[in-house]
Amino acid sequence: MTLKVVHVAVGVILKQQQVLLALRPDKLHQGGRWEFPGGKVEAGETTAEALARELKEEVDLDIAGSNPWLELRYAYPEKTVLLDIHLVQDFAGEAKGLEGQPVRWVPLSELNQYQFPDANQPILDKLLKEFGAM
Repeated sequence: MTLKVVHVAVGVILKQQQVLLALRPDKLHQGGRWEFPGGKVEAGETTAEALARELKEEVDLDIAGSNPWLELRYAYPEKTVLLDIHLVQDFAGEAKGLEGQPVRWVPLSELNQYQFPDANQPILDKLLKEFGAM
């Protein structure tokens, strides 16, 4: 049986050695874990367009630009996700959870204190390798 592949645009949003995290609602897949904001890429959208739309809808940030940073595919037992991760450092607005989800700016040095969806481990590894020792 071939599992559905869900294409997701993910934003690693950085400011001053902190990264923005949002808590996944309990009812969602991997709920109750912290994640980098983003969402599904809709038909006809580029990843950058999807990311800009999702970040505005979810956390009220207007991004002026993003850079493709990492792409990974992760197979959960029930579905496969294709994560298109962009680095976002040029944005406007104050992050807030527009869908009722808690959001917080977390120092890179404290990321190991948070539980993330399983697919996020390569993102964390690369983030700490590239930005953790600044």
